[in-house]
Amino acid sequence: MKKIEAIIRHFKLEEVKDALTEVGVQGMTVSEVRGFGRQKGHKEQYRGAEYTVDFLPKAKMEVVVSDEQAKDVIDTILRTARTGQIGDGKIFVTDLEEMIRIRTGEAGDTAL
Repeated sequence: MKKIEAIIRHFKLEEVKDALTEVGVQGMTVSEVRGFGRQKGHKEQYRGAEYTVDFLPKAKMEVVVSDEQAKDVIDTILRTARTGQIGDGKIFVTDLEEMIRIRTGEAGDTAL
């Protein structure tokens, strides 16, 4: 099993969610996060004063899928979240040792 975490732009969240549903993803967790990478924030003006916004708002999606499904999920996120500009985000893929469904006690792939 793989845990796929994607940090993406807020306005791409619904599009990515819909695309992942189409490729068979049955569940995901989404969090509102803030951060920066190469983008290094940006400058804004408020009432005539300029200030720097270091941490930009992003959406973090977490999906757990079988090893066989991982490549399709990664390709789908890449295709739908990309704008071609700095700040599109990152995808992190982690091997999961175990997963257990609390309600039934099922473990491994059957818990997906």
